[in-house]
Amino acid sequence: MGSGSRLSPAGYGRLMLLVAGLGGLLYGIDVGIIGGALPYLEATSGLNRGQISIIVAAVLLGSVFSTLFAGMLADWMGRKPLMLLSGVAFSISVPIIALSQSFASLFLGRLLQGASGGLVGVVVPLYLAECLSAKVRGKGTGIFQWLLTLGIFVAALIGIYTSYHVAEVARTASAAAVFVAKNRAWRSIFWMSLPPGLLFVVTAYFISESPRWLFQRGRVGAARAALERSRTPEQAAIEMDEMQEIAAQGKRGVAYKDPLLSRRYVIPFLLACVILVCNTATGINSVVGYNVDILIQSGLSDVLAHWGYVLFTFINFLMTVVGLQLVDKKGRKFLLVTGTSGVIVAMVAVGTLFLRTEKRRYDVRDAVQTLVTNGDSLSLRFDAPEAQHLGASNVNGPQSLAIIYSYGDFNSSTKPVLLGDAEPAAIDRAASIPSSKVAAFFQNPFANLDAARTAPLKIEHAYITPVPSTANGWMVAFWLYVFVSFFAMGPGVCVWLALSELMPTRIRSNGMSIALVLNQTVSTTLAAIFLPVVGKYGYSTMFYMFAGFTVVYLLTAAFLLPETKGRTLEEIERIFDHSDRQEASPIAS
Repeated sequence: MGSGSRLSPAGYGRLMLLVAGLGGLLYGIDVGIIGGALPYLEATSGLNRGQISIIVAAVLLGSVFSTLFAGMLADWMGRKPLMLLSGVAFSISVPIIALSQSFASLFLGRLLQGASGGLVGVVVPLYLAECLSAKVRGKGTGIFQWLLTLGIFVAALIGIYTSYHVAEVARTASAAAVFVAKNRAWRSIFWMSLPPGLLFVVTAYFISESPRWLFQRGRVGAARAALERSRTPEQAAIEMDEMQEIAAQGKRGVAYKDPLLSRRYVIPFLLACVILVCNTATGINSVVGYNVDILIQSGLSDVLAHWGYVLFTFINFLMTVVGLQLVDKKGRKFLLVTGTSGVIVAMVAVGTLFLRTEKRRYDVRDAVQTLVTNGDSLSLRFDAPEAQHLGASNVNGPQSLAIIYSYGDFNSSTKPVLLGDAEPAAIDRAASIPSSKVAAFFQNPFANLDAARTAPLKIEHAYITPVPSTANGWMVAFWLYVFVSFFAMGPGVCVWLALSELMPTRIRSNGMSIALVLNQTVSTTLAAIFLPVVGKYGYSTMFYMFAGFTVVYLLTAAFLLPETKGRTLEEIERIFDHSDRQEASPIAS
């Protein structure tokens, strides 16, 4: 079982929490590392926009695929071997990416990195739910989320540190030296993620297998021994009795022989799925991914927006600590209701701040369409004379131009250009449509790529929008900090608990996989529609949409979710077993 058997119960408990934290750290790095590396990768790799999009999407593809099979693998090979496999996969992916010289090796490395993240996201919370006692299960599973937020924060710090270094080189060196610095920058960012992966593998080696997995395999003695490593003999005996009771019900046809569509399985499964879907529908991943762009459009400068994002990730990390302290004291239900209520208020406030500005924007689409060169491309310098030519009502105040356009079935938008910027608003077919059918599938699975290669450039919208003040930008930043504070304290900590605690033993591993795949599917969909919706309808629409989804989350948590604080997994399972409540002998929590 590993040398973890020589530790005291308290020491072994700390070892499990260390493994949980390292698993969360890997998951967070998986999410956040590409943000800092991407600008330098794009500048030095020689890959086109379509290939870069595939490199970014490869992590998602690997994660979705591995998540789908993670439950089956966890049941087949055990929780501990799967954790070791996920750590080894992550560790191998780092040198493949950092040493890559081609698109194929980059894609393979990112795919492997995503696969490891998908496995970690299922097996670590699953393992913790089955191994930690009811008294500390909330805090233990919350540590996974805490270190996940630390991973995102560290990735943001690495990104801003690297950007300062590259900027310093750019001020004093030649273009060739800047290229070398950028090439070294994105590789070093990935190298920095290797130590946590190796440490996760080493520490996971010394933990024991899940006692509930061992019990299901008929290894009763090993299950009892695994329980006693983190509990007193009396506590272990109580939980062994509960597991044997559930098994006895199965032999009578009550539990394990029940059809999977029976009430005891369907209701907790659906409840966990709703919570996982609503959790990402709060907009957390979109707000994290587009945070800098949101802050720039709200009125902050580029430098202030980057520092605003660092502060955002730090608050996310800090408030997760608060959630960890409260989850086993106040309970899951309390934190979810409180957290979702705060998220709703914050999202409405951010949406309203953007709406004040977006009411004043106007569309100069027809004027911009006449500037398209040969029906194929556009390069527009947004200075005062050009703004006047386009019909801007005021060429003195700060404002921005954003163009939404299409080539056939493929839609995109330019980055908003400020009045007077040296960089023009540029549209080019080669950079706007995918270079291959694989890339086209990721961008729009129903699009006709061949038609897009010859379709004329169509300007859908060209919005000139007054740029808000810096004060407005800090107001938006403040409400985003309120948003992430309530999210981190409530849904951020509790979601992994809901995923693992609500699922009955018979369906826990596969049910967690399905629920997490739904979570990632919704996250992907929101990420895909974010920029098109913002471009066409404004940021306010997106934030009001997030608030609406969170209302569903709040109602679910308030009226449908049972409190699981202080209950063993078997006691939670009996909450949904109304049909057998008379047969089951209640056990005090």
